[in-house]
Amino acid sequence: MTTSTRNTIWLLTAGAFFAFFVFGFSDNLKGPVLPALLQDLQINYALGGTILLGVYVGFMGATLSTGFLADVIGQKAVLILAGICLAVGVTGISSFRTPVLLTIFMAVLGFGLGSLELGCNALIVKLHPSDKGRYLNLMAVMHGMGSMVAPLYAGWLLAINISWRAVYRWDLILIGLLSAYFALVRFPKADSAKSEKIDFKHLGKTAFTREMLLFYASITMYVSLELGMASWIVEFLQKVRGQSVTQSTQALSLYFGLMMFGRFVGSFFVERLGYLKSIVVMALGASACVALGLFGPAQFSILLPVSGFFLSIIFPTITAAASDAHKANVNTILGLLFTFAGLGGILGPWLVGIVSDLGGIQIGLGMNIVFGLLTAIAAFTLMRLSPKKA
Repeated sequence: MTTSTRNTIWLLTAGAFFAFFVFGFSDNLKGPVLPALLQDLQINYALGGTILLGVYVGFMGATLSTGFLADVIGQKAVLILAGICLAVGVTGISSFRTPVLLTIFMAVLGFGLGSLELGCNALIVKLHPSDKGRYLNLMAVMHGMGSMVAPLYAGWLLAINISWRAVYRWDLILIGLLSAYFALVRFPKADSAKSEKIDFKHLGKTAFTREMLLFYASITMYVSLELGMASWIVEFLQKVRGQSVTQSTQALSLYFGLMMFGRFVGSFFVERLGYLKSIVVMALGASACVALGLFGPAQFSILLPVSGFFLSIIFPTITAAASDAHKANVNTILGLLFTFAGLGGILGPWLVGIVSDLGGIQIGLGMNIVFGLLTAIAAFTLMRLSPKKA
């Protein structure tokens, strides 16, 4: 990025980090407000779940389209579009009462989140090509911080009888600051105009190689594991381990906290250990924690949130490893990669729920062991195919 000044690089890096804080914060308001939303609208769990599903549908739509848009119109336009979608989504969620409209605006919010995910990851890859693994993990720390703050913020407001709609509405301040920042900061000239021509024939060949299919599989399985745990760990701890609401929700906060800490620690070793080797080691560690936490003695339950530490570096490190394989149309390639991440967001919680209905929550949550092992197998296979990238 020869046209970038040192100041521009760090201003954009700071913007990407702040964007990921907003990402984690905005994405994780839905869990704390869900009980109040269900009570307010007098709807059942199935319909409430359908409303939340809109987020992942919008996320997948963003990752399918904004990678291509970023390659054509530049990353600044995509990040401004993300801010607009977040603002429209939050405004709609906090204003309307019908499930259909709430689902639509959840999808708009999800589109904004997906655009941030893609835009910021691609931006960091371009700004820091030689140590992108470190900076992608540090940026993910900010997502973890936002994820931790959101339940505390929402719980405080709900505890003093503030409407769940107001909980969302105050998020517009953060979104406004983020949108203004990206509108005002100068982007590299190469990204201000049409930066790359899309060769669809070449793109089709490079985006669906054996290596890329393994990257898609690994990120799908990883996100299935991360969200499968985040969605169901509280239910398991309450129903099987007999923990209180306070204890079980604190375990979920610990899960996100250790994920944030792990990404900070991981930023110092992923480059040295190697991207693919790091993924294999951490996926196996997470699988072991889940297995022992579920099927070991009751005191081993603490290992369930500890799995967050091992999961921490996997997503940003898969992103770094996949981007290494492509010099052209990186935004579009990452868009496809994150589309499969969105698929994992739908697949994991859904499969855990289905298996739980058939065999109980303990067996259902055990699906996350399978997801972790499949993540490790995909990364190990990539190591064998590309030993120089391991």
